[in-house]
Amino acid sequence: MAFGSERRTVQNPLIKYAIEAGWTYLSPNEALRLRRGDSGIVLHDILLQQLQRLNPGIVDHLRAEDMIRKLTSVRHNIEGNFEVWEYLKGLKTVFVDTENRERNVNFLDPENLEANIFHVTDELRFTGGLKPIRADVVFFINGIPVILVETKAATRIEGIAEALDRIREYHWKGAELLTVLQLYILTHLIQFYYGATWNTSRKSLYNWREEQAGDFETLVKTFIAPRRVLRVLTNFIMFTRKDGELSKVVLRPHQMRAVERVVQRARDPKKRRGLVWHTQGSGKTYTMITVAKKLIEDPSFTNPTVLMIVDRNELEQQLFGNLEAVGFGRVEIAKSKRHLIELLRSDYRGLIVSMIHKFEGIPANVNTRENIFVLIDEAHRSTGGKLGNYLMGALPNATYIGFTGTPIDKTAHGKGTFKVFGTDDPKGYLDKYSIKESIEDGTTVPLHYSLAPNELQVDKETLEKEFLNLKEIEGVSDIEELNKVLDKAVTLKNMLKSSDRVEKVTKFVAEHFRETVEPMGYKAFLVVVDREACAFYKEALDRYLPPEYSEVVISKGPNDPEELAKYHRTEEQEEQIRKNFRNPDALPKILIVTEKLLTGFDAPILYCMYLDKPMRDHVLLQAIARVNRPYEDDKGRRKPAGFVLDFVGIFDNLEKALAFDSKDVKGVIEGIDILKERFVALIEDGRKIYLPLVEGKDADKAAEAVLEYFRDREIRQGFYQYFQELQDVYEILSPDPFLRPYMKDYEELTRIYFVLRANYESGIPIDRDFLRKTARLVQEKTEAGVIQEPTNLYKLDEEAFKKIVNGDEPDIVKVFNLLKAIRNLVDTEGQNFPYLIPIGERAEQIAKSFEERQITTQEALKQSKNTTQEIFDADKEKKKSNLSTEEFAIYWFLKREGIANAENIARQAADAFTQYPHWQTSKDQELSLRRQLIKVLLSSGVQQVLDFTERIMKMLERRFD
Repeated sequence: MAFGSERRTVQNPLIKYAIEAGWTYLSPNEALRLRRGDSGIVLHDILLQQLQRLNPGIVDHLRAEDMIRKLTSVRHNIEGNFEVWEYLKGLKTVFVDTENRERNVNFLDPENLEANIFHVTDELRFTGGLKPIRADVVFFINGIPVILVETKAATRIEGIAEALDRIREYHWKGAELLTVLQLYILTHLIQFYYGATWNTSRKSLYNWREEQAGDFETLVKTFIAPRRVLRVLTNFIMFTRKDGELSKVVLRPHQMRAVERVVQRARDPKKRRGLVWHTQGSGKTYTMITVAKKLIEDPSFTNPTVLMIVDRNELEQQLFGNLEAVGFGRVEIAKSKRHLIELLRSDYRGLIVSMIHKFEGIPANVNTRENIFVLIDEAHRSTGGKLGNYLMGALPNATYIGFTGTPIDKTAHGKGTFKVFGTDDPKGYLDKYSIKESIEDGTTVPLHYSLAPNELQVDKETLEKEFLNLKEIEGVSDIEELNKVLDKAVTLKNMLKSSDRVEKVTKFVAEHFRETVEPMGYKAFLVVVDREACAFYKEALDRYLPPEYSEVVISKGPNDPEELAKYHRTEEQEEQIRKNFRNPDALPKILIVTEKLLTGFDAPILYCMYLDKPMRDHVLLQAIARVNRPYEDDKGRRKPAGFVLDFVGIFDNLEKALAFDSKDVKGVIEGIDILKERFVALIEDGRKIYLPLVEGKDADKAAEAVLEYFRDREIRQGFYQYFQELQDVYEILSPDPFLRPYMKDYEELTRIYFVLRANYESGIPIDRDFLRKTARLVQEKTEAGVIQEPTNLYKLDEEAFKKIVNGDEPDIVKVFNLLKAIRNLVDTEGQNFPYLIPIGERAEQIAKSFEERQITTQEALKQSKNTTQEIFDADKEKKKSNLSTEEFAIYWFLKREGIANAENIARQAADAFTQYPHWQTSKDQELSLRRQLIKVLLSSGVQQVLDFTERIMKMLERRFD
């Protein structure tokens, strides 16, 4: 069997490792019996038994049956999935007559591993939904399906994307099953990803990796270890409701690790501090919320008080202001300093949310309890100076955990701020998730910068003197602090806001946006020095771009002149602007800002930041992180990177602009020159390896050479990886005069990619592979005749067949033309004429045998001709016969297998399908149909009864896929 066999190299080892990790294997037949048929969701008897065992005196046999019915009859959507999760969490109750009260029902026991029963099965067929589905592997706890695994062959470079498409398909075909399942895993041996059901966006798919090892066995065993799965299900899944809409997330590996470390620190009576650095954009908010929930729910903390310190932006824009939506029963938001003191003095237990400034002047020793846990967001800002002293004086025995999106800076100021949190850990951090790690995981995208032309940058000497060389600005962590320094930099500010410069910069921004950013389908920030500059730039930008393209977002001043007051917005208006900006199809496309939205604002569609405000250190890192969020559209096109165009000259001296440990900020942002060098190197690789294949050849001969050279799947996959990196770099650089000498070669490499995808990768739309600028290039060159698909899609009739067979194209091109024409016919007509389905399967087998070099080009052409001829013969016979659709499909199948009296047998067999019209959704009808078919075939003297029955049913089942 080939190395790439999905079942042998991926699925079987996964099950083997699961068994070794503590799961009990159920064969598909045994699982079917326990599920009580193909439409069953739970292992009924197992769950019945476990509900009684886990709830003695509360759940009897009848009540267990009732609970199973409720669990499996929730709404078939994310709302139902949330209800099921509540069951798994033990949040649902039943009324106990003898006690005259409600009691929680346990479906799982997360604390006592041995009390649970763990099963795994494979090839699970489910017919209880809209259409039948077949899951590769399913994990059950106490009879409840909790994890679905989709495996792909190890050699498929797009295996993960294909597996995700299949998971999406399952959500609408088998919603009843997916409503109960909580997680899914996608793996093709080389990579191991997981996600939450009812959240199938590519960016919500996480790469599971254990720091100490990365082989498949370790990945599987660490993720599906029974104890870990219980923890993930009960602690690391979160449902949130925003604007009335429910969404679901599962925490990423670094978030899970941090939660566990923080809870462990909270248990340590000798250590009362900890610092968590998770780089901007890596989900710090959800980590904090999960920590808070875990501390409150854990009985070992004896009903604690958890205090979350956040800033105003987060309170207004993120989840902190609506924590009930993520499962907190009661939350107190401190409305004032007096309210905060009342809550702390009254010994309130549960969650309190406050902003740091409410601690100013607060008395010492307001509450001296030890089970108080303070979680401080953006700790480098919040606890600087006297505010931190007031906070810690008020709660002297509390445990303090600082969370930050930026690393410890190298200045004395930074050390002072972070010393509060980092003293209990050797390297200063309780948990660390660096910029480099987040890029490797795809949690954030890489950042690139380019310096604007020298004549647009401010005077370097003035920048150094009034900004970069100032001691008080080193380690700056707060934008208000930054603004105070800039207010004193009078010469620098005047330079930045001079009308002549504003006009030139704006013209450059407008051209760059039109030529570079807008064609990618993304949006931009224009960051300027102050609120007045926002007004200047808006006025200027409206002369070059439509006014509706841009909006100003600034805070209100009490005495603002008219030129600023006209940009004041109500909270509702500003919220709508933010919402529209996040929407790829809505205006505005550019936001002009100076302070607002530079922290706590997530908009994945944001690609470019035009930076015209001097910044450094924490403030700079936080600002540029606005453009590092991954984005993928509904066609699978993804954002390759984020981009900063620097009009100040800050990045001319990166070491001074980002005064952090070099290893902490390594790779945080790279100059565009490095990308240009990479593009040249990639083109040179293409010139050596790939372009000689087509050099000097006509289109047909070039196509023949390419198709022959890339018959080996691994060589093909290597080229796909190469081209996708090349395309990513091109997307960022284009348009640029630098590209001109390389465009002919880039077009040729694009043509090779186009030819390969069109021929070898059936069923994958080619247009989804191309990022927007390359897609436009392909479109223009196809129209101009430079890039051509060698396999013109013929409507497959005898005239087209002769045209293909007798044409001047090389034999290998004829093979692909025929196979693609057959595939197209089966895809479009297979539902109406199911006899085509087995013919299409044979065509796929020819393609596979040819690709794996089991047959020669001439043999592949011969078999393709024969298969095509069969389509014509069947079509002629169908027109002459009076058989129904099902009858003819069965007749043609039997005739091709050499069965005598095929027509009479087909009529009897088709009657069985009429007799049991719901055989696809009813297990009883399916069994009855199967028996009837076997009976008909046996009475007709057919030998391979079971094989024929299965193949006939599969053919007619696929008709409805």
